[in-house]
Amino acid sequence: MSRTPRQIGEEVWKTRVEKVNAELVTLTYGSVVAQLCKDFGNDYIQVNEQLDKMGYNIGIRLIEDFLARSNTSRCRTFKDAAEIVSKVGFKIFLNITPTVGNWSQDNKQFSLIFDENPLADFVELPDDGKAINELWYSNILCGVLRGALEMVQTQVEAQFVSDVLRGHETTEMRVTLIRILEDEMPVGDD
Repeated sequence: MSRTPRQIGEEVWKTRVEKVNAELVTLTYGSVVAQLCKDFGNDYIQVNEQLDKMGYNIGIRLIEDFLARSNTSRCRTFKDAAEIVSKVGFKIFLNITPTVGNWSQDNKQFSLIFDENPLADFVELPDDGKAINELWYSNILCGVLRGALEMVQTQVEAQFVSDVLRGHETTEMRVTLIRILEDEMPVGDD
C-alpha cells in the first residue's frame, strides 16, 4: 500500500528533519525584509523582486534536500506535484500544510491557501500607505517554489493574490504551469 503525500510529509517532519525555533526563523526573515525595505527606499515592487530572487536561489538548492529526505517518486501530473508541494514540501520545511484548491479548468493553475504562515507571525506592515497595497511580505516563498520546481523540469509562475497582512481574509498563492521542461544536452556535449 502506497503512502499518501500527507503521510510522507508527517513522517519526514517527525523523523528526518532537524527542528529550528520558529520564532528565530520569523524574526530573522523579518530582519531581512526590513533591511530590503531600507535598502530600496521602501520601493516595495523592488523588495518583492528581491525576495523572489532570493527564494529562487534557495529553491534551486533546497530541492536536493527535499528529494533526499522525502524519497518521493517523480510526479506524473501537475496535480500530483501540487499535492506533494503542499503536503510534503511545506510540511518538511515550515511544518505547515497549505490547502490546494481553485484549479483552473485546464488543470494548469491552482492556489495554495495558507491557514497559517510562520513567516508572517508577529508582523505588521509599514504604515506608510504604500506597503499595504504593494508589499508581498512572504514573496520569498514564490521564488522558492519556482526554483525548486524548475530543478525538476517544471516551469511555473507563482504569485500571491491575497495576504492576511494586507487585510484579506486568507493568504493565497496562485501557481501557474508555464511548461514542462525537456532534458537538454548542454551545447557542445554530443
